[in-house]
Amino acid sequence: MSLSSEENSLIDRMLRGDRAALARLITFAETRRDSLPHILKLLKVKRGARAYVVGLTGPPGAGKSTLTNRMIECYRKSGKRIGVIAIDPSSPFSGGAILGDRVRMQDHSMDDRVFIRSISSGGAHGGISRATKEIIKLYDAFGMDYVIIETVGVGQTELDVVELADTVVVVLVPEAGDSIQTMKAGLMEIADIFVVNKADRDGAKVLLAELIDTISTRAIDSDWKTPVMLTSAAQDQGVEVLMRSVEAHLEYQEERGSLERKREKRREEEFSQIVHELLEREISEKLKSEEFKKIYNSVKMGERDPYEAARKLVSKII
Repeated sequence: MSLSSEENSLIDRMLRGDRAALARLITFAETRRDSLPHILKLLKVKRGARAYVVGLTGPPGAGKSTLTNRMIECYRKSGKRIGVIAIDPSSPFSGGAILGDRVRMQDHSMDDRVFIRSISSGGAHGGISRATKEIIKLYDAFGMDYVIIETVGVGQTELDVVELADTVVVVLVPEAGDSIQTMKAGLMEIADIFVVNKADRDGAKVLLAELIDTISTRAIDSDWKTPVMLTSAAQDQGVEVLMRSVEAHLEYQEERGSLERKREKRREEEFSQIVHELLEREISEKLKSEEFKKIYNSVKMGERDPYEAARKLVSKII
């Protein structure tokens, strides 16, 4: 598939640092433009950068956006380029992100080394839009050093972030103490780092102790000791400790080769997802034909066994 002159121009402009071109290509990812796979392939050839991806997840109201804001500040002090993907609830009418580009991160809106994009969760299980993977690749090609994914925050279902992030930070607040037991099978299992935010509130140290106790009884398959820490992002307290823990986790994975193995597994899973997506698209097209309508109607009328009909349908596609 050849790209249009507009698409080639967008690629060239983005590689030269044009933020408007990056924004347009992200829109292509959100709208599932047919040419997107070819654009991403070309970008990978032209620029092989590799951004480190940090995922922030946890229940609503945990202060993830404020924490993200502070993390951006820390990364910028060290000269790093940052891309943020802020995943919002989908509008029930338009499907778009309700909050739009994060108003609460306006401090960095004029910084040409920071790019913040809100996207809708698209109704995806776990709150992670299908476009998120492509946007990470676009940020990568743009030359970002770090990508921060801030999830929509829907509790235990917010697990898909582990498939995308190199380091998963689970953010909790003192009020979450009563739900620790119910979270063990979800968020409790995916965290590389635990943060008890809003540490100035009552119960913060109690929750900290509960988390430490819970972690000590976890069955884990690595010798990474999951840090648990207090932060108060609104007061800019404890954030630098968090940043050091993220860097320590990066170094830990690089030293043991686990980071590359994690990325290899992601590429394998992505390949499988693409195959399924292409097959689903092919099946959807075939189902529009008159031949398949006849098969469908014969099943509906009870004239044909559904298993036999399904096997016949699949045999004509594969």
